[in-house]
Amino acid sequence: MTLSLETKVPMLHNFHTYLYQADWRFPESKYKDHVVLQDFPTISREFRNLAEVYQKVIAEICREMGMGMAEFLEMKVESLLDFDKVRAVSQYCQLASGLLVIGLSRLFSASGLEEASIGEDIRLSNSVGLFYQKTNIIRDYLEDQLDGREFWPREVWSKYGKKLSDFAKPENIVPAVQCLNELVTNALQHVPDVLLYLSRLRNQRVFHFNAILQVMSMATLAAFYNNQQVFKGVVKIRKGQTATLMMDATNMQVVRAVMYQYANEVSEIFTVCTTTYEEPHKVDILLLH
Repeated sequence: MTLSLETKVPMLHNFHTYLYQADWRFPESKYKDHVVLQDFPTISREFRNLAEVYQKVIAEICREMGMGMAEFLEMKVESLLDFDKVRAVSQYCQLASGLLVIGLSRLFSASGLEEASIGEDIRLSNSVGLFYQKTNIIRDYLEDQLDGREFWPREVWSKYGKKLSDFAKPENIVPAVQCLNELVTNALQHVPDVLLYLSRLRNQRVFHFNAILQVMSMATLAAFYNNQQVFKGVVKIRKGQTATLMMDATNMQVVRAVMYQYANEVSEIFTVCTTTYEEPHKVDILLLH
């Protein structure tokens, strides 16, 4: 956010090539994660030490992500389609975590740890990534507002207010929470795909790695639902809760139980809530059976 478009757009277009340049770095960054760009030779060296099959996957994902980010630098998120981020940069180009999970799935397959079908199912990997990314976007409402960014889709928030920034005002907390609940419900629609994706994984380490991310996202979404604190600060699940989820998410039986538990919590909040919601905002926990 501290870089001009004139500087940032060419860097995004060319970023995948920097992986092959031993000395490339960007010392001018003032952002909180500046060390990544300042010490990029350390990262690129490790990249070049990987087998070529892994380099190819990572470089291609970086290329697609850079192209998509450059295109969206001056574009506001207007619709749920933008929120889902289905783009035509290439046949399967999705931004942020959609592309991340697509890349990871292809790495799992390329390594031989998982079957080829895991890396080939782009739609499913993208949906899993969207579940994780939408959780982060909802969580970061206040931080994004302070930094001048808006990722909540206008198609949703415009039903509840004239400006997204107004949701942080105490007098607007009721419509703000209504908007929040609709976005949480939208994110929860990816849960069936998450369960399907996890059920296809055969390697225990790969499964555990992915399951941890997804159960933590589910617990976080449940913490967001109907929670005014989202507009006042950062909502996080408790450290003890995090530790338990990380240790327990080792098989599908546990993952299904965790997903059902948190979906049921959201459904119970919906049932007792005094605010009026439209029917599509209710979470159908039968989807998790």
